[in-house]
Amino acid sequence: MKAIIRARSRAGKAARTIGGVVLVLALSVGGYFGALQLTGNFHPVVANELYRSAQPTAADIASYQKMYGVKTIVNLRGENTGSPWYDAEIAEAKQLGITHVDFRMSARRELTQAEAGDLIGILEQAEKPVLIHCKAGADRSGLAAALYVAAVAKLGEAAAEAQISIRYGHISLPLSSAYAMDRTFEALEPWLGFQARE
Repeated sequence: MKAIIRARSRAGKAARTIGGVVLVLALSVGGYFGALQLTGNFHPVVANELYRSAQPTAADIASYQKMYGVKTIVNLRGENTGSPWYDAEIAEAKQLGITHVDFRMSARRELTQAEAGDLIGILEQAEKPVLIHCKAGADRSGLAAALYVAAVAKLGEAAAEAQISIRYGHISLPLSSAYAMDRTFEALEPWLGFQARE
């Protein structure tokens, strides 16, 4: 009987330890994602050429222009006239003389090669520096940044793929709702001059 009690005690202790580790990991990941959002998930992609962020406020736009000289904003959420975030973005860009471009894409749907070509063309021709953004700055911004790094800056496959990563809040798992961004890049690799994976 004492052996059974000791075994249960050890099993309970192991379960509490595992539960504690899982809780610490969950809090750490949650804290990291929270910090990304609190900082606007702003990152340089190619200094003086391309920057990426979550949805910027009017104050963020003014700050990015002052600090980084942003001349063009490419909004990956598409035109949303009447939405407060969109109207504020348009007004601030206009006031600061920043060119504003809308390119609608969804993190849940793969881009076609033609759509990717259109986006690359916009990014290539836009007056630099360019700020690209979506809502969280993780998924759509990640794919757009990867396409720029691959097709315009020509910094290589590894540098491009690094833009679609957990570092920016993107979850690269097949069950993720934004996995279409990963599938898009993989499908476009031969077109971008990279070898497709088997």
